[in-house]
Amino acid sequence: QVQLVESGGGLVQAGGSLRLSCAFSGSSFSTYAMGWYRQAPGKQGVLVAHISSGGATTYVVSVKGRFTISRTNAKNTVYLQMTSINPDDTAVYYCNQYPPYNDWGPGTQVTVSS
Repeated sequence: QVQLVESGGGLVQAGGSLRLSCAFSGSSFSTYAMGWYRQAPGKQGVLVAHISSGGATTYVVSVKGRFTISRTNAKNTVYLQMTSINPDDTAVYYCNQYPPYNDWGPGTQVTVSS
């Protein structure tokens, strides 16, 4: 059974940067499209970005140009580099396959202070 563990969140000032990581425990990671999702307080979870098995990336408009999703298949890890962070990015961030398939991991909290 696949387990997902996100890390790298924290408290950051507006304009700062963070790099989130997601460890995927299971086989065939390299064959899956992966996504980063976030859930802001009081809101539904939404997709932020996804990356195909071949490395093609897609972003929602609100993060395009600021966030970069990447993956290292040898480490079964997917990353989200966040730059020019703003308070609207405050959320719990999760990774999962794209579309979501596995049980969700614990997520990692990102809090942005203005």
